[in-house]
Amino acid sequence: MLFDSHVELLLDAAVSFVNELTDGERRGKPFTAPHGADLPGAARQAIPETARKLPEVLPRADAEHLAHAARVIRVVFEAMEDGRVDDAAEAVNRLLRETGARPQLDRSPGEPWAVHFHGAHDSYAVTWTAGCATGLALAVGSELAGRLGVCRAPHCDRVYVDMSKNSVRQFCSASCQSRVKAAAFRARRAAAAES
Repeated sequence: MLFDSHVELLLDAAVSFVNELTDGERRGKPFTAPHGADLPGAARQAIPETARKLPEVLPRADAEHLAHAARVIRVVFEAMEDGRVDDAAEAVNRLLRETGARPQLDRSPGEPWAVHFHGAHDSYAVTWTAGCATGLALAVGSELAGRLGVCRAPHCDRVYVDMSKNSVRQFCSASCQSRVKAAAFRARRAAAAES
């Protein structure tokens, strides 16, 4: 295991927020992030299913906060992809400051103690942003920093965390990997036909 399960959940959330709440390209097509009345539902959908206490309706202010955080988190992934670790660290530190992230032990009734990175009275969005910022800090500040990536498929800028044993992941999804492999196959076949 590369990251513990809690950090893995936070990194998955960071990926989901970027991939669902930021403009760019996805799987070969332009992608416009939801906004306006569609933003709260999209932000709620971006929260990992394994999260406890998923709100029935995400307040618009929380959705806007998560969309802002997603844009900053994207900077972290892009900087790491380009080898600009200082820029990634600066963006992570910005989120840590904005959220007031601080480790503390919390416990829900009937549950064991768990480390969290937010206060008991922080908003839902600050809770997630502080956790994502801390997960990213643990990744960027370790030998696992190279595990943060941006899809290398043409016309896709979605992000991922490489959880493979040998650090070989290059794509955000199996769909993008298949697109690239199919294009390479077609190019080889066309080259062979011309010979």
